[in-house]
Amino acid sequence: MSGPDLTGKVALVAGATRGAGRAIAVELARAGATVYATGRSSREAGRSEIDRPETIEETGDLIAATGGDGVALRVDHLDPDQVRALIARIDTEHGRLDVLVNDIFGGDRYAQFGTKLWEHDLEGGLRMLRMGIDTHAITSHVALPLLIRRPGGMVVEMTDGTAEYNVAYRHQVGFYYDLIKAAVQRMTTAQAHELAPLGGAAVAVTPGWLRSETMLEIFGVAEDNWRDALDREPHFAISESPTFVGRAVAALAADPDVMGFSGTVVSSGQLAERYGFTDVDGSRPDCWRYLVEVADRDLPANTEGYR
Repeated sequence: MSGPDLTGKVALVAGATRGAGRAIAVELARAGATVYATGRSSREAGRSEIDRPETIEETGDLIAATGGDGVALRVDHLDPDQVRALIARIDTEHGRLDVLVNDIFGGDRYAQFGTKLWEHDLEGGLRMLRMGIDTHAITSHVALPLLIRRPGGMVVEMTDGTAEYNVAYRHQVGFYYDLIKAAVQRMTTAQAHELAPLGGAAVAVTPGWLRSETMLEIFGVAEDNWRDALDREPHFAISESPTFVGRAVAALAADPDVMGFSGTVVSSGQLAERYGFTDVDGSRPDCWRYLVEVADRDLPANTEGYR
């Protein structure tokens, strides 16, 4: 089966320094799109408050290694002026935007899992809301006028958890984290409604238990030996590489019938069944189905860790 063809399309992946965002940028470029990848951690400017070693320039190197076309830029999506400058550059260089991926977060460092609202650090909680909600709103506000110039544009809101799973309050992750993911789903609903008359779509996409850089470190493994962590946590067998959700978004972006998904939340596992792609090891994990049917009571509270 041939991969998706995004030749001639222009994509912005906001929040592409690591994890799912990085993989999405790489897979969109591999499929032929021109990709603008943004993040705050930089070789030149130093680390963001997340204080991870990955840089946005490394994402640019990975895009280049695919043979695809793209540019990696340091942008703070909480700063409207920086986002305006970014969109103005895309407009000047291409005059179009076909795919917007809002993957900005990084609030994990402020999360206090298992903590009640009144016990959670207030400053950190409010910072999480800014990083997980305001960034998406600012970016869509500035980018959508360019995206709607042509029918067929798509916004992807990256989230954590399916709509069915997130109906219940996720008490293990706490008030702020749960609120952010609920808000992202609502943003998808709103953008789908507003884009529909203009021929645009908005879809929320969730990975499963992602083998992000952080998650691999937690288990003391690397991507090439991640199964060594199964002795410690057998449920980690259902985890997926970031490439899996990257392939999911690329397939979605290439689907001429994407409007059928608009306003919904879909998982990497569900999209793999729909489009026939697999993870890098040939598997097709479906974490959220597994959580409900097998392991929900046993898994640790924080299975996200993908940004």
